[in-house]
Amino acid sequence: MALRLFSEPKMNNPVMFASWPGIGNIGLVATDTLRVQLAAERIGEIEPWDFFYPKRITIRNSILESLEFPASTFYHKKSTGQDIITFVGEEQPTDGSRPFAEGRKAYRMANLVVDMAERFGCRRLYAAGAAVSLSHHTIKPRVWIATSSEVLNKEMISYSNTVLMGKSEGRGEGGTITGLNGLILGVAKQRGLEAICLMGEIPDYLSTAPLPYPKASRSVAELMSKILGIEIDLGPLDEMAAHVDEIITGIYDQLPVDIKERVEQRRAAMQKKVEAITEEEERWMKEHIEDLFKKGDKNERAG
Repeated sequence: MALRLFSEPKMNNPVMFASWPGIGNIGLVATDTLRVQLAAERIGEIEPWDFFYPKRITIRNSILESLEFPASTFYHKKSTGQDIITFVGEEQPTDGSRPFAEGRKAYRMANLVVDMAERFGCRRLYAAGAAVSLSHHTIKPRVWIATSSEVLNKEMISYSNTVLMGKSEGRGEGGTITGLNGLILGVAKQRGLEAICLMGEIPDYLSTAPLPYPKASRSVAELMSKILGIEIDLGPLDEMAAHVDEIITGIYDQLPVDIKERVEQRRAAMQKKVEAITEEEERWMKEHIEDLFKKGDKNERAG
């Protein structure tokens, strides 16, 4: 049995928030912040045997004691007028070499998460992840929205600091959501659930950095609190963001002058709300900045 329950509480109008590791761990950190703030209790898990290799083997007194696998855990908390389920996955299953979920394992896991949502009567499921954007690290990240219906789109953009996916950069309303965050939306919609993805904005030049991006996680967690009508202490995310910002600033200060000039032009354009960033600009940035954080990571390890 792949789905294991520890308890089966009765729920009133439940909603589910689900996330896995991804770019900047934006959605994962936001969802786990919600879980911690709620003091949610563990109610179930997806057994790992068919999805993951062990991540650690414990040996004691020269004897194999246990195998430790990535966890995929469901939590529950009663709130005013609504029960809240959070799902936190430590890893995305994959049949290939890509870092994000793909193949039969991913599809099966997405279905198991939706099985759990249906079991407890959830009408709505939220996924949380990252949106790689032509933005700037000193500007508050927006939350990109993708949903399963036009009605949900209208509802979600009524919240401040949100923008519909695709419309943010004047490229139409298309786009793709990689990994389980995209897959679970499709499965949920197929099963008749309302499906919404909340994606915190991360600048493209930080998308390959070996760092979390808590500034965007904060924007997503802030939106979660508005949706649920509850207070969430964002202080821990602010502290984490301040620490990460120091690291980003240190690396940013070492950028070649021509790259920094282009990035600063981007900030000015965003602050003036003028669309001045083109696809050609995006390609140029990728070509010139791809190795930046790889070099920084090598220097840290060498030190």
